[in-house]
Amino acid sequence: MFLSDNLKIFSGSSNPELASDVCKYLGIPLGGAHIERFPDGEKAIRVEDDVRGRDCFVVQSTCKPVDEHLVELLIYLDCLRRASASRITVVIPYFGYARQDRKDEGRVPITAKLVANLITTAGANRVLAIDLHANQLQGFFDIPVDHLTGELVLNKYFRDKKINNLTVVSPDVGNMKMASRYASNLGGELAIVHKKRVNGREVEANEIIGEVEGRNILMCDDIIATAGTMCSAASLLKERGAEKIFVSATHGVFASPAFERLEQAPIDEVVVTNTIPLNERAQEVGSIKVLSVASMLGEAIKRIHRNESISNLFNNI
Repeated sequence: MFLSDNLKIFSGSSNPELASDVCKYLGIPLGGAHIERFPDGEKAIRVEDDVRGRDCFVVQSTCKPVDEHLVELLIYLDCLRRASASRITVVIPYFGYARQDRKDEGRVPITAKLVANLITTAGANRVLAIDLHANQLQGFFDIPVDHLTGELVLNKYFRDKKINNLTVVSPDVGNMKMASRYASNLGGELAIVHKKRVNGREVEANEIIGEVEGRNILMCDDIIATAGTMCSAASLLKERGAEKIFVSATHGVFASPAFERLEQAPIDEVVVTNTIPLNERAQEVGSIKVLSVASMLGEAIKRIHRNESISNLFNNI
């Protein structure tokens, strides 16, 4: 594909493999930049390519260590702005702090809005993100947001598997719309698990609405963090006579004790995307499979650069 020399893609340190794969898809080199740390812990970034008047994209997931990757992204944006880039698009495959999007009790911040403000102030002109946890987070940014979804990649994978007797299960009430889309696209039935949160790390599944006995199950969510919801629901589904159990999520956060829970749970396969790079411990869990979002991001970047619509990327979900 032909792309103008004005397009530059840079990578932060959170997910350089994904940024490299995006560049391979587009057939362009990754932008040069030097990231170093001073003895006192401060980070410094120097962009080594000429970006004056160019259309620049920075790929950075604000995953663990969240604050370090966030500050690095802000420094990157300020660097490009001061180097006279014509437009700066921040590509955020995984947006940390997305779940702190409301005041659900007194004297707490809305951190997702704060982070959106920081990104805008640092110099971003546009945001390209994947599954922001809640669609209304797009409104937290005062700049244009292109919001992609991992369903583009995950739906294709499960369609190709051709799972018979499929029931798509939503692990909680809030995920019903996503589960309904999966069921519609994959030709499955729909069920929902009612859960009760014991505390911040423990969730108890206690009832299922829908038929699961003798059925193959696909549970879908946008994030797997501690895996408490998924594993509790999987145990209940197995008790109610479910056959194979598959789990899908866009973002594999896998905070402790997720891996231990997944190894013990009656789950046949956990499918996530590479919005967050997985560590060696994740590779020890044989049920985890990782799909790439590089081509989806690459296609979106190409269309943004050409000022073309990216709406038809969603035609297959």
